[in-house]
Amino acid sequence: MTIEFVFDVDGTLTPSRGEIDPEFKQFFDKFCIKNNVYFVTGSDKAKTVEQLGEDTYALAKVVFNCSGNDIYTTGVNVRKSEWTLPSQLRKMLEGWLQGSNFKYRTGNHIEERPGTVNFSIIGRNCTLDERKEYIKYDKLMRERESIAFQINHSFKEITATVGGETGIDIYPTGCDKGQVYYEFSKGATIHFFGDKMEPGGNDYPLAKLLKHPSKAIQVDNWQHTWKLLKEYD
Repeated sequence: MTIEFVFDVDGTLTPSRGEIDPEFKQFFDKFCIKNNVYFVTGSDKAKTVEQLGEDTYALAKVVFNCSGNDIYTTGVNVRKSEWTLPSQLRKMLEGWLQGSNFKYRTGNHIEERPGTVNFSIIGRNCTLDERKEYIKYDKLMRERESIAFQINHSFKEITATVGGETGIDIYPTGCDKGQVYYEFSKGATIHFFGDKMEPGGNDYPLAKLLKHPSKAIQVDNWQHTWKLLKEYD
């Protein structure tokens, strides 16, 4: 049985917002050469290359950047969404940005990518220590969950999900990681590794579509992924 290995990147193959561990990279590159490997990530190509390196990025059969809204095969862009953020929703995001009680604003709060937008109260320019403070704050206040709920309630044609550790992913309904499922041939056996498989997480739309013998594999971090992949050797 041929397995199609599909990997989330941030928090699954790398530390959150960080680069892949060099020792794990050596192991993983060999795994990619021996197996059919795909990446599906909310990030754009530039960020994914920054995290994995050009060489590892190129080892994937297909890379589904921006949750499948910007697709690359052997480094060539084969499809890209032209969706843009509605002005009414932009104003709402700016309002939440001003109204949040969290103390830091570091810049790059509304990051527009092909087919998606990532919204972050703290901003994507934050330091590691600032990030840790926001994670602690958000766990207590559940701010991202609240904002995502309000977006989903107000815009029926748009979906917002909690993504990563500090952001919210926003996209047209149906244009989430679940759309990647339909890129595979019918009957394909997919093993999908991700760290946000729970309802509301950005790996959930794909995970919920997988039926036996395909499966969604929840991981805690890249070390957990490494441990599980050793069992396939």
